[in-house]
Amino acid sequence: MPIIVESNSGSAELFTSVTGSSSRVVDNLDELKKTLSATPDEFAIVLGPGVDLEAAASLADMLRVTRPSTSVILIRRRVDTSVLAEALRSGMREVVEERDLTGLGAAVGRAKQVWTALNGPGQTESNGPVGQLITVFSPKGGVGKTTLAVNLGIALADKGSKSVCVVDLDLGFGDIAITLQLIPARTMADAVHFESGLDFSVLEPLLTPHGSGISALVAPVQPDAKDSIPAVLVGRILSMLKANFDFVVVDTAPTFDEFVLSAFDETDELLLVTTLDVPTLKNVKIAVETLDLLNFPKSRRHLVLNRADDKVGLSAEEVESTLAMKIEVAIPTSSQVANATNSGEPITSALPKHPVSQAVTRLAQSFEQKAEETPASAPKSRAAAPKRGLLRRNSR
Repeated sequence: MPIIVESNSGSAELFTSVTGSSSRVVDNLDELKKTLSATPDEFAIVLGPGVDLEAAASLADMLRVTRPSTSVILIRRRVDTSVLAEALRSGMREVVEERDLTGLGAAVGRAKQVWTALNGPGQTESNGPVGQLITVFSPKGGVGKTTLAVNLGIALADKGSKSVCVVDLDLGFGDIAITLQLIPARTMADAVHFESGLDFSVLEPLLTPHGSGISALVAPVQPDAKDSIPAVLVGRILSMLKANFDFVVVDTAPTFDEFVLSAFDETDELLLVTTLDVPTLKNVKIAVETLDLLNFPKSRRHLVLNRADDKVGLSAEEVESTLAMKIEVAIPTSSQVANATNSGEPITSALPKHPVSQAVTRLAQSFEQKAEETPASAPKSRAAAPKRGLLRRNSR
């Protein structure tokens, strides 16, 4: 991750919100030189507005000879021709105004591209085990899909013992941010600006942390922003998150759109959510038939019956008979679920002993156990993992 030279803690925190929480911050150039001696693979150095221009130019002039693949990014309160001329002479790659955080993020992304081009992708890609991606899907809105995704993510995090990212893939009308009461600085739409050089060091600053310990990649604020997001980028993002989190929980739109299909390509476990009403049951049955056509493995489908104790004339047995699936978990009805969400603390955090929380926790534990039972040789690096492609699945 980039090294930021900035003595003002407030400014440093603002810069790391863009460059990533794991960015290192040092107070001055002397500390930077000590840090650089221990980090031969650093791809970017960000010099804050408090760094003297002449000293910054001297450093850049030295690094362009000793470490030509490391980019120096200069931040100034005001950028004029004299600053640009000095930056050009000394070999700095970027000059950004202090208030232009989007520009800073883009500069860091280009710096990573330069490093990768000069050193090869093997220097920067993670080759660790792949985490589990759980997709929560229903072809009918209003069944509690988002609430389940959020609470499942919190249950999987297990008070911080597991790294979990919740992704809002309902790019037009996603509710993950409002359900978690987050005010995100970045959303999925910001990934488009870094598409050509996207890796986890660029993706991480787009995530928003939540007090429960999970991270969230939220949907764009403007519904029409989804039109600028290519489905192939969504697939790359999910693949990258799997390589860096123990669990990734994906909330989806209630339709088989191109984004949902991209998610299915990365999905290890699929939760189909239904309720005890005929319209939802009809739509879920069609979804099951569609999954059959897509050859999505039945062994990785799990049926969740939400509001399972509603007295509406349908029984759990009739649901199982209609869908030809066993109900994996039945979640009871409770007004406290909405009360907890409205108060800003999802029910698994607010009331861990509540029947709804216990049902979600059992589901989380089943996935944790399944992950632990996976043979050690099974995880692969993302570079080696084959892409299936739902529209290219072999028929059975």
